[in-house]
Order: sequence, then structure tokens, then C-alpha cells
Amino acid sequence: MNETQGYSAEYAALSHEIYNLTKQLEAKEREYRESTKTDSYDPFDNPTEFRWYRDDYSEILPWITMPEFSVPFEPAKVEKNTIRKFYNIGGFTALFQFLGSNVLATLLILLMTAILSGMNTGVSSGAISHYMTKGAIFVAINMLTFLAANVGFGFIGMKWAKIKPSSLIKTRDYHFADAVMHCLAGLFIWVTAAYISSGIEDIVSQYGFTTEVMDSDYGKTGLGFAIMTIYTCLIAPITEEFFFRGALMKIFSKSNQRFGIVASAVFFGLAHGNLPQFMLAFLIGVFMGHIDMKHNSIVPSVVVHIFINTMVSVISAFNENEVVMGMLSLLIIAFGIIGFVMLLMFRKGCKLPVSTPAQSRRGIAIAKTSVGMIIAFSAQLIYLVLLILTTKE
Repeated sequence: MNETQGYSAEYAALSHEIYNLTKQLEAKEREYRESTKTDSYDPFDNPTEFRWYRDDYSEILPWITMPEFSVPFEPAKVEKNTIRKFYNIGGFTALFQFLGSNVLATLLILLMTAILSGMNTGVSSGAISHYMTKGAIFVAINMLTFLAANVGFGFIGMKWAKIKPSSLIKTRDYHFADAVMHCLAGLFIWVTAAYISSGIEDIVSQYGFTTEVMDSDYGKTGLGFAIMTIYTCLIAPITEEFFFRGALMKIFSKSNQRFGIVASAVFFGLAHGNLPQFMLAFLIGVFMGHIDMKHNSIVPSVVVHIFINTMVSVISAFNENEVVMGMLSLLIIAFGIIGFVMLLMFRKGCKLPVSTPAQSRRGIAIAKTSVGMIIAFSAQLIYLVLLILTTKE
């Protein structure tokens, strides 16, 4: 009996030992799975990208959370198709914004022309057109058109891509000192780009063409000037940043943040409708995309955009006053020099994201097969060229 009890005790002790070892093995296995599991928010292990700006990559590659799975260097067909879907969404969103704004503007102009013609029988269409251009009507149409197009199609694009609008303003580590640094650095970029744009305009003019697409009498009345100022200094910065740095950049950055910055800047440049402003808008667009990713919000670029547009409006308002323009020029030069230093400081502490070799296979390599991006880019580029060809000096 005692011998039997002894065997039972040994058996119980052995069973307990086996149980403990099994639990330890299970814990080690879980620990190993966790350590080898790919981070779905950093699947490319890219330390130059902004982690808080990333989306969950399992939306593109669902099995990324499986143990010991890693993103392949060359994307498989399923992954390519999903990435291309987002590029198509971004491309078609940009195309609809471009077409929608032009169609809406045309319809509003035709409507106002018909109303004014009915109210002023016997007045020539040329006189009505001049009245609309010089007064506040064209300015108001321009403001309403782009307000509706930028906000409307921005929301449509984000809903299509299943992006929450609230994600655009989850601002991180953004302070007054950052805003000052960004504004001055942005001013330096704007001044530099303005000189480049001026050079492009001079080259184009040598062949008998002009890049100027706005009538010199545009919005010269008091009301027209007031509406233009509100639009230029407030509405345009907010709505354009919402659309380009908000919706488009977020959509284009699903697998490659650097591509998202550059692609949104390209469409931002094309949206300005002429070659010199394309260069200006593209360069400043890259910078504003960079600061938005850094702070995970469109607020920084809105602030810079308001600052630059306000500076441009002030310069335009005193364009014919030589004394004031001289003082403003000196002020801009001084701020520009400080801005250059600020830009160097910013770039030293925060560089643009650099794509890994695997991410490069998921950027332009897939974008050039995206129907939406090809059509949107081609349509706006052709429109830009046609504007130059049809505005011979």
C-alpha cells in the first residue's frame, strides 16, 4: 500500500513538472510569435517615415499579422491591385475636382450672364463680361466654385478610401515656435520659387506666349477686392490644404509616404493652371506635405498657406507704391534670410521620408499603371499646355 502511494506521489509530481514545462514552452512560443510578427503600422521597417501618420497596412495586406510573415520585396498581384485601388481613388478624386470646378464655374458664369442680359436688354455680351470681370461677380464665382469643389470632392475621396476626416487634425507636437519656423522657412521657399517662376515666364514670353491667365481688371471694385482677400487669405488656404494635403496625400501615402508628399504636390501645382505657378506650388507643396506628416495634421500647412497668401496679398495691394514696395522688399529679404536658416534647422532635425527599395516598388512603379492617376495627370497637364498655347501675347 505504501509502495502504491509512493508511485502515485511520483506520478503527480512528474505530471506537475510536465504541466509547468508545457506552460513555459507555450509562453516562449507566444513571445517568439510576437517578436517575429510584422508590425502592421511599420511593415517596411522604415525609420525615416512618421509612424503616427501611417495607416494599418493590414487593410492592404490582411495576412501581415500572421507569425513570421514579412512583406515581400516585390508586391504580389493582390497587394498591387489593392495599392492601385487607392491610387485610382486619389487620381479620380483629383480629376473630379478639376472637372467639377471647371464645369461649376462655367455654369455659374452662364447663369449670371443670362440674368444680367435679361435685366439689361440691349447691352452687349462684351460689356456684361467686362462688368462681371471687373466687379465682384467673377471673384465670388471663383470663391464658391473652389470652396465647393475642394471640400465636396475632398470628403468624397476620403469616404471612398475609408479615411476619417478627423484623422487630418490629430495634431502632434505642434507649438507656436514650430509655426514661426515653418512660416519663415515657407517664405524662403516661396521667394526662391518665385524667382524660378519668373525665369520660366521670361523663357516662355520669348516665344510669344504668356502664362498670365488672369485679367488685369479682375476684381478691382471694393467688394471684389474684399471677396478676393477673404478667399485668398482664408478660404483658399483652408480648403486647398484640406483637399491636397488632407485627402490626396493621405490616400497616396498608404504604402509610401515620400510618394504621397510628391504626388499631392504635383496635383497641387497642376491645379494652379499655369507653368510658373506650377513650379512655385509644387515646391511649397512638398514642404507643406512634409510638415503636415511631421505633425500628423493639416493645421501646420494651413498656417503657412495663410501666411504666404497674406504676404502676397499685401504686396499686390501696394504694388504701385514704390516707397512701400521698397520697404516690403527689404522686409521680405530679411525674413527670407531668416527663413533660409530656419529651413536648414528644420531639415537637419527632420528630413523627408526616404523610401525603402520595397516601398519604391509600391510607389511610382504602381502609380504609372493606375488609370485614375494617368487620366487626372494627363488632363490637367494638357489643360495647362493649352492655356499657354491659347494665350499668345
